[in-house]
Amino acid sequence: MAASSVCRAGCAAGRTLLRGPRSSPALMSLMRNRGAATYAQALHNIPETQVTSLDNGLHVASEESDQPTCTVGLWIRVGSRYESEKKNGAGYFVEHLAFKGTKKRPCATFEKEVESMGAHLNSYTSREQTAYFVKALSKDLPRAVEILADIVQNCSLEDSQIEKERSTILQELQEIDSNLTDVVFDYLHATAFQGTDLSRSVEGTTENIKRLTRADLATYIDTHYKAPRMVLAAAGGVSHKELVDLARQHLSGVPFKYKEDAVPIPPPCRFTGSEIRVRDDALPLAHVAIAVEGPGWSNPDNIPLLLANSIIGRYDRTFGSGKNQSSRLATIAVENKLCQSFQTFNTCYSDTGLFGLHFVSDALNIEDTLHFAQGEWMRLCTSATDGEVKRAKNILRNALVTQLDGTTPVCENIGSHLLNYERRIPLAEWDSRIAAVDARMVREVCSKYIYDKCPAVAAVGPIEQLPDYNRIRSAMYWLRF
Repeated sequence: MAASSVCRAGCAAGRTLLRGPRSSPALMSLMRNRGAATYAQALHNIPETQVTSLDNGLHVASEESDQPTCTVGLWIRVGSRYESEKKNGAGYFVEHLAFKGTKKRPCATFEKEVESMGAHLNSYTSREQTAYFVKALSKDLPRAVEILADIVQNCSLEDSQIEKERSTILQELQEIDSNLTDVVFDYLHATAFQGTDLSRSVEGTTENIKRLTRADLATYIDTHYKAPRMVLAAAGGVSHKELVDLARQHLSGVPFKYKEDAVPIPPPCRFTGSEIRVRDDALPLAHVAIAVEGPGWSNPDNIPLLLANSIIGRYDRTFGSGKNQSSRLATIAVENKLCQSFQTFNTCYSDTGLFGLHFVSDALNIEDTLHFAQGEWMRLCTSATDGEVKRAKNILRNALVTQLDGTTPVCENIGSHLLNYERRIPLAEWDSRIAAVDARMVREVCSKYIYDKCPAVAAVGPIEQLPDYNRIRSAMYWLRF
């Protein structure tokens, strides 16, 4: 709200300059200082995140605010990385069954109870995390926690529901195959982390989904749904004491011991510079992703790399912003009509990651788009400027603040942070980390991860023009005399 007020004040001041006497320097300085003060105050006025651990190892975390609604959810440290090749897709299957009834609540009863609350249930599975969360009125927090606890402890896994969801998932897999952005990122993981657990997709293969049994799904839950791997997170109109009491009442029974002490710890995943090409000239556009190995979640190098991605920016022809953009690569794309769109990404996992760029282009502009994209990488390694870094800091700060708009993003932020960092990192700390980065640091960190490194490349569509891998590799350094 404060940021929008500053924006409106700035627009009003601009109109005054056009039609009347020039505002005094003192007034303009006052407005700038007011905006800076408002941002600084906002950083320190964010409610504290309170964290409590139960006896069984489950963490309870919450951020209280004066809102009539709340979001509460369970974040679990498990995903497709924890699955074997033959059981890949089990976690995604279990997630689909979570809202199809429990041993205490048949499917129809479960759905009616949620609807009577006016609540919204959601869930997702990734390569390292699974989440179930509910957005409801604050007064319904006890029922929401009880429902979440019932889901993770008493999922019914009825045979009829399993077969129904099996058909649904198989249909979803067909739909995913038509989403070339998802396809190319799955291929990128498959080649970059080939031979490791991160190479497999979250949804699993069609063959696996067809043959997974109720026993397989039950074993998955018994093995991975353990209290020390769980975080009960909440944000909005919640009381931390009440949340802890509810957790003790409904989640103290979540087991924390493993059979024969066999704690499932995924082995390290090796990055391999390589490529996957799936040529299909019948498709109208090519999707190409190129990435190098990035750092894990807790690595401090993430901040300079995020700033580097902010410098490169993103572009889509539908933006209609023309060639007068802050992103140099976007300006080049507009002036030369290179691609339909491009976006940068920094995908992190516990011990590794993927730092790269994805673009969509017609068949005749693939080579030029890739050439300029790799040229931007080399420029960041050698010539990133203070002005670019200053602009990137503002972009990154804005992105961090807007991610916390609403109880659901805040709740997800709390749950993910406790799994990834074992604590909630305050926004003020993120801001200080960003402020500590300068152009020299961006150049050094980019050189560490990008310069003269073997990339992983995935491409789908009419990709005849995509250069040979050795040529792509040779563009990862500059010969300078």
